[in-house]
Amino acid sequence: MATWNLDPAHSEIEFKVRHMMISTVKGQFTNFDITVENDGEGLENAKISVDIKTDSVSTNNEQRDQHLKSEDFFGAASHPSITFVSTKIVKEDEEEYKLTGDLTIKGNTKSVTFDVEFGGTSQDPWGNQKAGYTVTGKINRNDFGLTWNAALETGGVMVSDEVKFQAEVQFILAN
Repeated sequence: MATWNLDPAHSEIEFKVRHMMISTVKGQFTNFDITVENDGEGLENAKISVDIKTDSVSTNNEQRDQHLKSEDFFGAASHPSITFVSTKIVKEDEEEYKLTGDLTIKGNTKSVTFDVEFGGTSQDPWGNQKAGYTVTGKINRNDFGLTWNAALETGGVMVSDEVKFQAEVQFILAN
């Protein structure tokens, strides 16, 4: 069994959500860990575990970040992590996969499927074997208990239900 550990210096998780139905607000999580364990023969038989620290949410606006950490959204004090554990990985072609697993946010767990693009493997100048992936997807935040919203006088709502995300992740093969 091979274990691939996250290279945090070369990895990021970002999200986007529509605000007031007219623009998009972007954010990221700055503290997370991902481990991939496989048989050395590709991603299809891998077990992937993700742990994202909710208090690491950052949108470049301290007031908004504090609101996102509150019980209205992530409830960081009582729910310190967002987790994902893979249940199924299907290889679509040489570079594309469908990753299905159990996503838990604020104590609510749902099965979700994300798109994964394999960027390849390479050896760094220090002899470490690296692998890179891009993961994209979207969720309905209401499915996970993130239901806060406000109606707008002009119609619509303050925050859309759909949240899109993209993760650029790089891993180091453990020795």
